[in-house]
Amino acid sequence: MSDPEATSADAGGESDGDAPTGLDRPRRALATVIAIVFIDLLGFGIIIPILPYYVRSFGVSDVYIGLLAASYSLLQFVFAPLLGRLSDEHGRRPVLMLSVAGSAVAWTVFGLGAEFEALFGVAGGVGALFVARMIAGAMGGNVATAQAYIADVTTREERAGALGLIGAAFGLGFVFGPALGGLLASDPVVAEARAAFPAFVPATRFSLPSFAAAGLSALACVAAYAFLPEPARHRGSARRTGVVSGFLGAARSAALRPYVATFLLVSVAFSGIQVVFVPFAADTFDYGEAETALLLTYIGVLGVVNQAVVVGRLSRRYRDDALAVVGALALVGSLAAVPFTPVIGEAVVPPSLLAGAPPWFTPALVALLVVLAVLSFGNGLLNVALSTLVSAAAPPDEQGAAFGITQSAGSLGRTVGPPAMTALYVVSPWPPFVLGAVLAVGVVAVLVGTVYGNAGDASAGPQG
Repeated sequence: MSDPEATSADAGGESDGDAPTGLDRPRRALATVIAIVFIDLLGFGIIIPILPYYVRSFGVSDVYIGLLAASYSLLQFVFAPLLGRLSDEHGRRPVLMLSVAGSAVAWTVFGLGAEFEALFGVAGGVGALFVARMIAGAMGGNVATAQAYIADVTTREERAGALGLIGAAFGLGFVFGPALGGLLASDPVVAEARAAFPAFVPATRFSLPSFAAAGLSALACVAAYAFLPEPARHRGSARRTGVVSGFLGAARSAALRPYVATFLLVSVAFSGIQVVFVPFAADTFDYGEAETALLLTYIGVLGVVNQAVVVGRLSRRYRDDALAVVGALALVGSLAAVPFTPVIGEAVVPPSLLAGAPPWFTPALVALLVVLAVLSFGNGLLNVALSTLVSAAAPPDEQGAAFGITQSAGSLGRTVGPPAMTALYVVSPWPPFVLGAVLAVGVVAVLVGTVYGNAGDASAGPQG
């Protein structure tokens, strides 16, 4: 059997657990690939605050907002394994360049929606948005390639901390991206752009953020070309694996099967909660856009700190499977508690503790902030631990394909979760969060079963 941590012959005879980097400066390469992911995700984050308003500008139903989100996730589900396999066969660097260049094209088309409407009517404008989102989704598998690149240039001991930096890049992208998108959509910036741009370049509150996202993706492509070296890696086989065959292969693999299942469950739960959280904050706490944006920024900052600092330190002291279980347990408790934070705050936070605080700083808000901190910690710990476990479970020549399959499982979950959770939220605010907690219980069960199963296999020893 091949050892997932074995090294290639040209790696200089390094011991198990060392990465076959083939690079003089692996830390610089690691920093470069994380910077590329951040730049691309910053562009993705820019689109978030304008998307609902962009759709409404065509006079169509809000249903199209959810359909656009589903189209992105569905194409990412289909293409992430393909990009992962291509990176195994032909190299990480060219696949990263292809994916971010494709994102640049997608966001350019996205920004031209009004022009397509003028030429082909509402169907043309909305159709352009769908085409753009589908291209972006197909190219969105670049994170799997970046994860595989990190597996190439890090040792087993360094990997969890390095993969945590990818999570931090996500967090930073979703902290600064929406803020930048809102700024670019503001009236003063649009007015300045109209005065500065040639007449043939559309300058609107929708086109400017879109073009900025395209420019950032193009910048990431240039950075990959100029600064990102191709690492030595275990070459993948010549066979090409599609989505269905890839999932069947993962189902047959006792090592990968539980992690694909957990990625799917976590993605259904977490993506659905992300969609209903803003309505929950508005309906339960009477928050407007500004207050909700501050809450989202708080969550984003926590995510960066957790994945860049806390998770890396914990991974050096504790086993990855144990950290995954702890992260899932934190999700169970925090998801179940979110809809009941007003009651929890009144019951637990004494009024004397908030004496002299501004009137908006209520016991309910204190409880919510604490629960969100636990939620962010659990999510960061679980995601990084799962990524590290996937890397250890996959053969050395299939790292990209393995990350592609798990990312596709996540994309499938993000296709299913939002509409399901939104339908539940219409009934009552608490069922989506409780269902998320139940799904997290399923994650705990799968992980604990895997840990005990592996321990049983190890204690049994070789059979003669």
